[in-house]
Amino acid sequence: MYAVVKIGGHQYRVSEGDVLFVDKQNEEPGNKLTFDHVLLINDGNGGVTVGKPTVEGASVEAELLDNVKADKVIVFKKKRRKGYQVKNGHRQPMSQIEIGSISASGSTKKSKKKAEAKTSEAPKKKDEKETKKASAPDKVSTDMNAKEAIEYINNTPLAELKGFVPEDEDRVTVQRAWDSKQEEE
Repeated sequence: MYAVVKIGGHQYRVSEGDVLFVDKQNEEPGNKLTFDHVLLINDGNGGVTVGKPTVEGASVEAELLDNVKADKVIVFKKKRRKGYQVKNGHRQPMSQIEIGSISASGSTKKSKKKAEAKTSEAPKKKDEKETKKASAPDKVSTDMNAKEAIEYINNTPLAELKGFVPEDEDRVTVQRAWDSKQEEE
């Protein structure tokens, strides 16, 4: 069984018992880590689960073995015939982790909460939009540009426009459209 997991912006193919170096994790050595960004799981029997973009409920547990530095990378800058050269070195901080288990069914509380939040959030948004549409004739937002406001005034009966143009309206074109609409009816 193996999984493809996203850790620190990189994707790794991991199996149980693998030891690998990843970007530095903000934990102490010996702590357990859980990675929820599982992109693919192969169960070993030919079954492959591909996430959209992640596999729902899947997680990879690992133990942080050590925080180390990677090999030194030499950075050498030179401009020929100018007498300019600079030599620097860099050692990237890394974490050494050991993969403990790969869970495909999702036993973590975080993933369940996220899934519940996603499912309960979508109907709320639709309900809010429907209530806004239903209440639109009662109270229309006056926060629109002048062209939109003029078009709305011209295409709406006067009875529905009560309170649409406030007394302190400072856009002259909107005020003219409002006055002409009142004169028509």
